[in-house]
This record gives sequence, C-alpha cells and structure tokens, in this order.
Amino acid sequence: MKKIKVNTIIALLITVFCFTYHLKAQNNTNTNERLSPKEQSIISIAALTAKGDLPRLKERLNIGLEAGITVNEIKEVLVHLYAYCGFPRSIRGLQTFMEVLDERKAKGINDKIGNDVSPVHEKGSKYDRGKKILGGLTQTPQPDTLTSYSAFAPVIDTFLKEHLFADIFERNVLTYSERELVTVSVLSTIGGVEPMLRSHLNICLNVGLTPEQLLQFVNIIKSTVGEHEATVAGTVLDEMLKNRE
Repeated sequence: MKKIKVNTIIALLITVFCFTYHLKAQNNTNTNERLSPKEQSIISIAALTAKGDLPRLKERLNIGLEAGITVNEIKEVLVHLYAYCGFPRSIRGLQTFMEVLDERKAKGINDKIGNDVSPVHEKGSKYDRGKKILGGLTQTPQPDTLTSYSAFAPVIDTFLKEHLFADIFERNVLTYSERELVTVSVLSTIGGVEPMLRSHLNICLNVGLTPEQLLQFVNIIKSTVGEHEATVAGTVLDEMLKNRE
C-alpha cells in the first residue's frame, strides 16, 4: 500500500514538473517572439512622426526614453524616416524631440546619450556599396541592367543606391531590423505605397524579425495610427507571408 502511494506521489510530481517545464518553455517562446519595448517605441515614434501627430509623438518620445532608448538612437530614427516621408516630417520630429529633452532636463532628468555614428571606412563607390547592401537585405542579386522606374528615371536608382542604402543604411546606431521597423511604420502610415510596404515587410523577415512580431507591429499601427492603416498593413503582410510559403 505504501509502495503504491509512493509511486502515485512520484508520478504526480513528474506530471507537475513536465507541465511547469512546458509552460515555462511556452512563455519563453512567446517572449522571444514579441517585440521588445524598445522596438515597440521605435514603431510608435516613426508612425506618429510620419503622421505629423506631434502632441502624441511627445508622449511616445517620453515613453521611448523611459524604455531605455538612447537620445542618439531616437535621433537616428527621426533622421532615417526622412527618406520615406520627407524632410518636413523628419525636421518637425527632431524639433519635437528637442522640446521633450529640454522639458526632461528642466525636471532634472538626464537621459542616456548613447553611441555616436561611427565613421564609414568602406572602400569602393557608394553606388556599388548600396547595391550590395540592397542585395543582402532582399536576399536577391541586384541586376546590372536597369528596369521599370529605374530605367525610366536612372537618377532615382542612383539616389536610392548611393544615399538610402549606402549613406543611411551603413550608419551603425540602429540595426538593420530596427531600420526596417522604422521603414514599415512610415510606409503603413502614409498609405498608397503597398508594393514598397510588401517589399520591406519581406526584408523584415530576412533581417530576423518573425511573423509573430510583424503581426504585433500591425496591432501597434492600429493603436497608434488607426484601424484603416492597420487593416491595409495586415492584408499586405498576410499576402506576403502566403507567397513565402
């Protein structure tokens, strides 16, 4: 009788242990598949800057700083997005950020400045460097012969390769995945650029973001920008994921 009770207790302990282990593993997986507070703030900051909603941007800038994003990282977010929504939005974002920093400093808050951009020592033409970076991001060799809009207006191809994918993407304050989160946030907000959004959501997966994290991205766009923008982004994401299968 005692032996039966001991065996029952051991079996029960094993069951509890297995359940606890499985639950912990599941929680760890979910945590790894979720965007970090820093990444979530990057999305909100980029989207609200692109939208021009400066009062709410102020709130998100404060939240981002409290989440541990450095001053230089936020500056880099606001600089990066100008390539997708223009200088006026970028500059207004930077001006708003200056106001936030002044207000926080007046309250005795000293925010972490963070690393400066390191000098770029890459050799070779900026066009070739940008072409190589774009090829790595898209995981597709870039053709030597221009087609479509690049053939129609070759200068835009030069600007794209030399400035966007060399001058900007070579800067090291933000990672590629963080830069892509800025990019898809802006593209989702301004609307009407679904082909570019599809391409950059695909790049997001190439640089290490997961489908689960991109679904969370869509939810953040919904709460930050609006239901329409989130619906469009979600539709593009769903189509892109099906095409990758």
